[in-house]
Amino acid sequence: MGFKGLATWTVVLLAIGQASAAVPSKAANPAGADRQTPAHSTASDAVPASAASASPGSESEASVPEPQHITITNPPPAAPAPSTWREQVAWGANLVLVILGYAGIMMALSLLKKIDRQTAYAETAADAAATAAQAALLNAQAVVHSERPWILVTVEPSRSIENSFTVVATNRGRTPARIISTMEQTRIATDEKHLPLKPEYKNEKADAPLVPIILLPGEFTAIQPFCRDDVKGLCDSEERFKRIETWEEKVFLYGEILYKDLISPPDSQVHATNWCCWYIHGRQNSGLVMAGPPEYNAHT
Repeated sequence: MGFKGLATWTVVLLAIGQASAAVPSKAANPAGADRQTPAHSTASDAVPASAASASPGSESEASVPEPQHITITNPPPAAPAPSTWREQVAWGANLVLVILGYAGIMMALSLLKKIDRQTAYAETAADAAATAAQAALLNAQAVVHSERPWILVTVEPSRSIENSFTVVATNRGRTPARIISTMEQTRIATDEKHLPLKPEYKNEKADAPLVPIILLPGEFTAIQPFCRDDVKGLCDSEERFKRIETWEEKVFLYGEILYKDLISPPDSQVHATNWCCWYIHGRQNSGLVMAGPPEYNAHT
């Protein structure tokens, strides 16, 4: 028993070593371990009888392969290759370019901010200059208007003829005025509301300028005379004359004077003075007063 038993236990130990290399352990796979057959049964079934009767160190014993263990190890990390002097120079050059680019961008931003401020200053100066120019223009226009001639119309009674009146144009400005034309019209109407909205003249063509053509400041000239006897020439019947005497109808005299000032250029704007009068016809005395709507007494 001694020699055979030793051979049997040797074969069992070898079989157990091969099984442990091929089959997972019980701790790793408990389910498989529960179904594993006993070691001595596997060894007895796997080894033939002739092998069991062989002596130690025989050929059959030497033919049993030993289990092999394979260990895989990661290779050690490769050390970085040292950089060459060309790479170092290129890295330094790129760093210098980055710094210069950043400095250039900052300088460009600063320059743009300065340009923006200068533009704002220029716009403010331009606005101030435009305001000053507008103020100077308004001041010049105010001076021109203050120095320009102003033709005003008044009514003067005649000193030689009773109930006779004269429409007079007087230069109330500070510079001479040159009269271009005058227009007059006489109309009989019930009152001022029955006059045309705008003054109408039978002779649209301007008459020749009166003498003097140029009125110095303070000078005047007669525009249109009117007396009591002129009323009968306007009436086409005696009944209408009686309506004028009873003020059922009124006699209106209106006109327009066009003139220029001598301090402005020749192509300057023409000034106009509109005037309107109401002739009051009484039984013994008469009168001529300024009247009429605003459109008939406008000044430009």
